[in-house]
Amino acid sequence: MSERFDVVIIGAGAAGLMCAAEAGKRGRKVLVVDHAKKPGRKILIAGGGRCNFTNYDVTAKHFLCQNPHFVKSALAQYTNWDFISMIYKHGVEFEERDHGQLFCVGDDDSKSIVKMLLAECNLPSVQLRYQQEVTDIEQTDSGFALQVNLKPIECDSLVVATGGLSMPKLGATPFGYKVAEQFGLSVVPTTAGLVPFTLHKEDKEDFAELSGIAIPVEITTVSKKTFKEALLFTHRGLSGPSVLQISSYWKPGEKVTINLVPDVDVDELLTQSVAKHPNQSLKNTLAKVLPKRLVEVLIERKVLQDKPLIQFGPKQLKAVTETLEHWQIVPNGTEGYRTAEVTLGGVNTDHISSKTMECKQVKGLYFVGEVMDVTGWLGGYNFQWCWSSGYVAGQWV
Repeated sequence: MSERFDVVIIGAGAAGLMCAAEAGKRGRKVLVVDHAKKPGRKILIAGGGRCNFTNYDVTAKHFLCQNPHFVKSALAQYTNWDFISMIYKHGVEFEERDHGQLFCVGDDDSKSIVKMLLAECNLPSVQLRYQQEVTDIEQTDSGFALQVNLKPIECDSLVVATGGLSMPKLGATPFGYKVAEQFGLSVVPTTAGLVPFTLHKEDKEDFAELSGIAIPVEITTVSKKTFKEALLFTHRGLSGPSVLQISSYWKPGEKVTINLVPDVDVDELLTQSVAKHPNQSLKNTLAKVLPKRLVEVLIERKVLQDKPLIQFGPKQLKAVTETLEHWQIVPNGTEGYRTAEVTLGGVNTDHISSKTMECKQVKGLYFVGEVMDVTGWLGGYNFQWCWSSGYVAGQWV
């Protein structure tokens, strides 16, 4: 005998729990199933355990999608301010960091976000079951029939909230894409997003000793996408907010151009230094505005020439500025899904109603969160997409 629900949600992450809470508030009989032992695993590790849950400034421009207008309706129906209101309602302490990013603070950490979502789901009509394997999905005359842990379950509406491929150690799988393809939906090719760069062998060896050094930079792709944030040298390559942001726009084989001194007038520094300290070396001059070891590595790589300032002509000094403002490197690749915060690509949004998250050609089938071809910038945008898309689907399932 099959169990019968109004709604089955596959995935107890940010979008799935949000959808369950909203559907439950409407009195819908909801079952949430997840193959993990506990809910919200990605929430728990987000932001170093502090969870960057949204941002003060959320617009469509903060998202990558083949249809740039797709996110607008959901973001308007459930805004960042709506989620912040929920945060206040549950008394979760938070703080603003750079660029409007909001993080949990004090005794509250990422666990408080999961606890809040579970509290919202604590309704008589909502059930959550973990360590559940969905092995079969079929469309029926009245909705869908599923095999969950080899037991039959039926529902009117089915919500796929299974996320992307990033961080497989947390249980990420391509399950959601397979469901989409089973029902004839196309999937935009996926790659790792918000992910560190790896470097070619020689570059990696040269910069390895800079591991742990962070500097403010402005980084630009061949397509002229630019971010101005910190860059972190690691023993594998380049990381930090600027690199994570630009990785979502970078294509394999392309160079990136990095302004190592975005907040420094190097021309002015060199002009004054030549006048006041003509015998000072270029290395010691630049060490005033850059980590000395970085300057030494650039000299060792013959990117810069070290000699007393008095020996540089005007054109050579100008070339130093140009070099620092337009340093170029070709990443070997990225660290991949293992450390990626998100997955670029996913279920093609052309198949999905932007107002309801329902599949246009399969009545009762919904997709929410990261499983879709919607990827936010670093800064709380991916969670906001989960809240917004989950909320919207919850009004219709």
